[in-house]
Amino acid sequence: MNDLENLLRRALADWQCGWSMGTFGAIAEFHQDDGETAVVDDPATLTRATARGGIALDRAALAAVVPVAYETLSPKRHRWSHALALCLPQTAARRACRATLSELGPDDGAIREADRGAILFDMGLSLPQSDFCIRTRDAALLAVLRSSLGRSLLEPGNPAMAAILSAHPHRVAVTGIGRVEVYQKIGGPDTGGVSPPGPHTHVLPKLLKSGRTHSANTPIPDGLMPLAALHPGHPVIGPLGEDRAFDATLDAGFQALLTKYGLPEAVAEKNRVLTALSRGEAPDEFTPSETRLARSALRLALRQEMHRCGHRGEDARLRLLTQWQARFEPAADDEAEDDRPGH
Repeated sequence: MNDLENLLRRALADWQCGWSMGTFGAIAEFHQDDGETAVVDDPATLTRATARGGIALDRAALAAVVPVAYETLSPKRHRWSHALALCLPQTAARRACRATLSELGPDDGAIREADRGAILFDMGLSLPQSDFCIRTRDAALLAVLRSSLGRSLLEPGNPAMAAILSAHPHRVAVTGIGRVEVYQKIGGPDTGGVSPPGPHTHVLPKLLKSGRTHSANTPIPDGLMPLAALHPGHPVIGPLGEDRAFDATLDAGFQALLTKYGLPEAVAEKNRVLTALSRGEAPDEFTPSETRLARSALRLALRQEMHRCGHRGEDARLRLLTQWQARFEPAADDEAEDDRPGH
């Protein structure tokens, strides 16, 4: 058992941690509530499920996983996103990339025993690192799906997508390191036009057209493909995306992950900024690095240090930080992205 496996095992039992699998434009997310009952809880196999969804990680695949901790900027200047991406080399990560609705047969790998034997269909979204599937025993839905095999779900006039949205089958994202399953309804008219809290999925055709494996703002090293992401509890963003009072413990926890698994350039630039601040340097005395990753790291360091100093009541440091932000936070932000985990 290695450090990464121990980390993932602890995270599965931590309700504040969220998970996602999929690709840019098609994502399946697993979240838990505080005190929510687990219907499957098997730490030995890295498997956990509630009545609303589940996640299973393949222990045998972890030996090849490259973890990458990263942070990204939010359009809101007091926030940011963070995650630990679980990556494989591109050649090992790539899936079948089916372009049409395909029947895969009984889902013998289902997390819950009661779901094994239900029929799994690849939605045919041509995803490079995930088979994005639906699973059902519903006879009426099965008939519609089987009549549409070999067609694109996004093809005009295809009745299969409307049938899926109406029947709310389970969604299953399968990757080379495991799967996420979602049992709740699909976000849409039956859920008030929003995704339900907890486990849910998103399929966004406009983003899928890009063919990207991840957002352009997510700093995954060349040659790697992210298959899953762990989203640890966030120090300033609550489980429903709301602002929360700064949590120093959650902050320290992710910064430790970043030190261990983050990209060296980003970690080094953040440390350089914090050192300059500790010396009381004015922003004009600091020469920032020119790369996009380093520019983001500088701004992230300032946002995070604002929260820490406010939490500690360090007014003089806050005044200095305000000067730094006026110097280095642009008026228009073209390097920030949505701060909702897993999107």
